[in-house]
Order: sequence, then C-alpha cells, then structure tokens
Amino acid sequence: MIDHGDLTINHGGKTYRIALRRNPRATRFTLRIRAATREAVLTAPAKSPLADVRKFASEHAEWIHSKLTLVPEAVPFQHGSIIPVRGIDHQIVHLRTERGLVSLERPNAESSPQRPLFLYVFGHEEHVERRTSDFLKTLAKADIRLAVKKHCDMLKIPPPPVTVRDTVSRWGSCSSTGSLNFSWRLIFAPAFILDYLAAHEVAHIREMNHSKRFWGIVEMLCPETRSAEKWLDEHGTDLHRYGTRRKI
Repeated sequence: MIDHGDLTINHGGKTYRIALRRNPRATRFTLRIRAATREAVLTAPAKSPLADVRKFASEHAEWIHSKLTLVPEAVPFQHGSIIPVRGIDHQIVHLRTERGLVSLERPNAESSPQRPLFLYVFGHEEHVERRTSDFLKTLAKADIRLAVKKHCDMLKIPPPPVTVRDTVSRWGSCSSTGSLNFSWRLIFAPAFILDYLAAHEVAHIREMNHSKRFWGIVEMLCPETRSAEKWLDEHGTDLHRYGTRRKI
C-alpha cells in the first residue's frame, strides 16, 4: 500500500482530516474510521485521479461526520484533565511554583472512589503536556519490563529486549528474533491488561503462532486471559484518547 497524503473536507461547520491511501490492488474507493487517530481513511486505486478521490470524499462527508462524532473526545494532558493510570483515574494538577517533574499519588486504604487521585506536574505550564507524556511512557516501560520478566521466569527463558512505541493497530508484537514491542498506552489500562499483553507476547517466543498450544501457554502465564481479551474488545479504543499522538 502506498501513502499519498491527506485530504480535508468541511461538514456541519467542522473540518475533517482524511488519510488517503493508494493501493495498487484496490479496484474501488473504500472508507473507514480509524478511532485511534480520530480520522477517516480513504483507500483508492493507485491511478485514480485526485479529482475523483476528492469528489468521493465530498459525497461521503455526512457519513464521515456522523461516524467521527461518535468517537470519544480526546483528553489532553493539561491541568484539570482526568486520565486513568493503571486503570485508576488521576487528575492532572499543575504546580508552577514547586520544584520537580511529575509525582503520582498512590492509592491507599483511605482513598475515596468518589474522587480521582492526583498526578502532580511541576514547572512551567508549557511543559505540562511533555512532562506528563514522558512520565507515563517511562512508567509504562518499567511496568511492561517487570511483567515480561515475571512471565519469562515462569518459562525459564531470559527476558528479551523490550521497546515501547505509540502503535495504532497492535498492543504488542514479537519479532522473529524474540524482541518485544508494546504500546505505551497500556499504562492507562488496569494492571491485569498490561500483564496479559506481556504474557501474550512472551508466549510468542515459544510459539510464533496462535495455535492451541500457544493459547495454553498464555493462559498458564495469565489466568485472566479471557477477561483481558473481553476488556480490550470493549474498552481498548479508549486508550487512544489521551494526550497527543507522536512517535517515540
């Protein structure tokens, strides 16, 4: 598939971005909504005239508008925003006059479920988004590495290299060399979701497939496998709502 830039359309007083994908094997125009990036994706035959592409997009402006309005609103990393950390709501609190970077309030026996915990971000206001993002990515990598090590220890294999990125289509992957890659956005999910994804990818080191034997290893490592799969089906898209998407 060949990327060929982006388009924009206007409908209902709003401007919508459309990612254009040229595909040599495509025989017609197709549209889909990518909730993770909050955009429409238009796939077109490789040689179709741009004028025809624009016409097709304009004719489907109402459909694009109706679908994108159903996508939950993005939540920026800024003072007052509420974001889940390990599945527990935290409110971002910017403290300009204090020193430090980011501090996460820990739940305890006296924590009230009626209010979120606090995620304190120190320093100048213009640094809140970046410092919050950097903190969460570092936290995600640490949690993932611990989970991977735990599952590798159970299989009596050495922990492989682990990287975190802002992936769209997969929460995790295992390369042919055994290196593991995960989405840092798993830090927003309850801890058992991250643990399941770590078990899933570690199991691929033994079985590079989705056979019955593979799933047997996953369920041995993570008894909550089925509950985790169900949670991801129902709530996985929401993990893409938070912060600004950028490469890391």
